[in-house]
Amino acid sequence: MTRELPIQIDVNELARWRREGVAHAVLDVREPWETALCLIEGSLAIPLGAVPGAAGDLPRDVPLVVVCHHGMRSMQGVAWLRRNGHANAVNLAGGIDAWARQIEPAMAVY
Repeated sequence: MTRELPIQIDVNELARWRREGVAHAVLDVREPWETALCLIEGSLAIPLGAVPGAAGDLPRDVPLVVVCHHGMRSMQGVAWLRRNGHANAVNLAGGIDAWARQIEPAMAVY
């Protein structure tokens, strides 16, 4: 039995998953110029507009944490993914900006 994932998690929850080795994937839906500035290690970088074409290649067996700059584009991505069979998609509240400011302060912000 699998428990239903929330629509959104915060950066502390993602940091805990990473620290404790909880299986998950991170999908960064920002544009290439943005991911060139900063990226959560191990992220799949696919711009939001390209997600529909890549959806078949995204993992479905682990939580898929979707990230953007502040959490708005990624929430759109989560909504689309969930409507299209990816019940494992969750939004990262506050996006990469919150991650950089709260979890990884050496990371570039913009």
